[in-house]
Amino acid sequence: IREGWLDKNPPQGSYIYQRRWVKLDTDYLRYFDSEKDTYSKRLIPVSSISRVSSVGDQKFEVVTNNRNFVFRAENDADRNEWIRTLQQIAEERKGKAAVRTSMSLATDSATELADKSGFLELRGFKHKLFVVVAGDKVFLYKNAEDYRLGIGITYIEMNVGNVKEVDRRGFDLTTPYRIFSFSADSEQEKEEWVEAMQQSITEALSNSEVAERIWAVESNRFCADCGSPKPDWASINLCVVICKRCAGEHRGLGPGITKVRSLKMDRKVWTEELIELFQRFGNIMANQFWAANVPPSEAISPTSGSQERKRFLIAKYREGKYRHYHPLFGNQEELDRALCAAVTTSDLAETQALLFCGASVTCDTGDPQCPTPLALAERSGQRLQMEFLLHNKTSGWFGGCHGVGQSSGRLLRALLCCAEFSRRWCTLQDGVLSYYENDRNTVPNGEIRVEEIVCLPLCSCMAWHSCSGPHEGTFEVYTEADRLYLFGLESPASAREWLKSIAKSFVHPCAEELLALDFERLGRLHYKGGLTLERAQEGWFALVGSTLHVCSEDGRRQEPLQLRKLQELCPQGQPSWGLQMCSGVWGEPPAEPRRAGRTLYIQGERKLDFLGWVHAIQKAASSSGDTLSEQQLTESDVPLLVDRCIDYITQCGLTSEGIYRKSGQNSKTTSLLEVLQRDARCVRLKEGEHHVDDVANTLKRFFRDLGDGLFTRRWAPNWLWATALEDEEAKVGEYRQLLAALPPVNRATLKALINHLFRVQCFSGENQMNTHNLAIVFGPTLFQTDGKDYKAGRVVEDLISHYVEIFNVALMASLPCQVNDQEMKKQQDEITAIMKMREASSSGTQQAGDFICTVYLEEKKTETEQHVKVSATMTAEELTFEILDRRKIVMKEKDYWSCFEVNEREEAERPLHYSEKVL
Repeated sequence: IREGWLDKNPPQGSYIYQRRWVKLDTDYLRYFDSEKDTYSKRLIPVSSISRVSSVGDQKFEVVTNNRNFVFRAENDADRNEWIRTLQQIAEERKGKAAVRTSMSLATDSATELADKSGFLELRGFKHKLFVVVAGDKVFLYKNAEDYRLGIGITYIEMNVGNVKEVDRRGFDLTTPYRIFSFSADSEQEKEEWVEAMQQSITEALSNSEVAERIWAVESNRFCADCGSPKPDWASINLCVVICKRCAGEHRGLGPGITKVRSLKMDRKVWTEELIELFQRFGNIMANQFWAANVPPSEAISPTSGSQERKRFLIAKYREGKYRHYHPLFGNQEELDRALCAAVTTSDLAETQALLFCGASVTCDTGDPQCPTPLALAERSGQRLQMEFLLHNKTSGWFGGCHGVGQSSGRLLRALLCCAEFSRRWCTLQDGVLSYYENDRNTVPNGEIRVEEIVCLPLCSCMAWHSCSGPHEGTFEVYTEADRLYLFGLESPASAREWLKSIAKSFVHPCAEELLALDFERLGRLHYKGGLTLERAQEGWFALVGSTLHVCSEDGRRQEPLQLRKLQELCPQGQPSWGLQMCSGVWGEPPAEPRRAGRTLYIQGERKLDFLGWVHAIQKAASSSGDTLSEQQLTESDVPLLVDRCIDYITQCGLTSEGIYRKSGQNSKTTSLLEVLQRDARCVRLKEGEHHVDDVANTLKRFFRDLGDGLFTRRWAPNWLWATALEDEEAKVGEYRQLLAALPPVNRATLKALINHLFRVQCFSGENQMNTHNLAIVFGPTLFQTDGKDYKAGRVVEDLISHYVEIFNVALMASLPCQVNDQEMKKQQDEITAIMKMREASSSGTQQAGDFICTVYLEEKKTETEQHVKVSATMTAEELTFEILDRRKIVMKEKDYWSCFEVNEREEAERPLHYSEKVL
């Protein structure tokens, strides 16, 4: 409404005014350090302002219930305009007493509307702050008294937020504008806060259009069960609007009784007909039937506890204890006849009473043209009757698995989890998958509308935990109602044929190209990625082996994500089902430069199908066999297990005497190899916890047990034959050709290993492992021989000795695993650095890993230069505080300092994350 610069009098009453950027909107008067700031230093609810008056030249006072704020404008005209605007807004808010914000409510009401409140530590503040999660915002207060008065520091819009756990008690709330680093008193308390903030993010990303239309009916503005205001959930088959707490208890009743959906999040469910049905029904009509005889002593209220709600809802909906019984109750034939008559009229209340007193929604009407009540309603043009019947139609899902017959009419009997499939005749026509008792029946037992399908996995047993393995001829169908249907056929080919047919019917045209893939799982999910992290968009996902293909809602196909090359995979639990994937590289076409790593956040609205996605992605991202190509890989196609072991030995074992010759403990080697093969991404090898000989033995055993070997069974004899060549130049040339013939992963792994062994022999003076000794150890290991053939050792010795020539860039321009002068210099520098660290460590003059680094403050000048001893464990945050302390710079609340690493020629720079290690 109004914004501009004002001078503000400090709360201590000092005569020194502070210049502040002040903003006024319909809810708050806020002031900031500058006009560019997103988060305020203070916010005052407009509803708490009792008076605004002039207090002298250019000054005016804002009086609240318990505190006064004095501002000074640049001139009297500006001051008068501020006073007039504030008075006008404050009067308007007083006239709308019913439209109060949670910030201006009394203590008990505010606490009731808060999803979570309490004290948290926030980095940058000396004292704990009182934090409140309310709806789609997080509010910060100096203390609980300020919360009671409604005078806050700032609020955070959660539609741009992301929550990530940092350590046992800490978590970060990240926005595009600032990272809020919180710390709770305990691990349990932290988990509660993270859960509350994730729920707030979910609510912030929801859409209120449907809710506003349904709330247009007066009775729908209050929960049909407890009376809480602004209920944003509903039971779509009972046609009642309910609050979040009652919705949780409704789910406990099961989908056979009540089908719970969100007014704000389940946008696909809310068709125009369903919205109109709720507007016609209203909670009043529903409760005239369901709550006709509720004793006051058994009714619940907004403050009722979980057990009270559960007891009441079981009595109300499952037992029908309070319902208004239809006069025909108990007479099935008459009920069915009356239902057939009612659906041809607009009397929804009569249909409701008949249906929930025992009438069958699939009863025989006696009319061959319209065999069901649904068909009668359709012929009569009763759209809302049709909608009501569809949501209350018995699907037969509760009875267990469904079998699907082939289109030829042959039915299948199959066993899964020791339970027999129900034999059903199935048809797919006009966007409806119907299943019948047999091929002669005209009335289906149940139907699945393709627009309700959200996921189609092939041959999965996620939902059947007691199953020893998936049946090869099965596929699953997940729907928006969070239901799972399992179908089985005689062969995998038949199952895939049905799956492709169903997929063609439910996949959006923008994602039709995914249908050409030989997918194992296909469906739609919400995701955030790239530069669009503020809003989750819907996308179509197809899982093919270890590759995840994504099509956005606007039809653009993203680059495939190579799951085995993920750097990080972080599933998030309730209440916001999410999966965070950090990739070192997204798959790209050949001959194009590799792109920087990216992060993809996948969000699920339904627990059942999303957990299926999580399981499938985790499985696809893990190692799946004993060959190199089936391992988790780094960006450069080296198995993560190999990379982890090489890195650890490079850092901690290059000078260890007898490295690779000495054997580690067999039990520790076996255990470590199992853990790394299960998920190397989650393993961090640490000095003190893992012995270098155990890690070295693990690496050797991995190569010895490797399926097909590092040199492959096809090419291994050729490598051994090449050792017989007497001309060294011809031998190196032969090695180059054999290297080019290896599969890409084998080639990259061989380069990484030989590079590592080249480093190890550089330290032969300390570790006693020269090139010949390493060849004796690794020859039989890599060629998986008994050690009697000396040729295996000769190959390894030649590769180490001629490392630069064999992998030289000039001779191997077509290969990615090339060595050039720059790489060799870098490697030599690393070796020199390691030598210096080891010498310093052994002499005791300096802690191992410390370097003297030159750091510049803001700009590269002599007067800003600082020399700092940087340890191997120092983070960017610690380095920043070290420099600021040296220069006596005091951190202000809104100051943001970043640490950058810049290359020597100042051609490129990179900001370091505050928790990232500097070295």
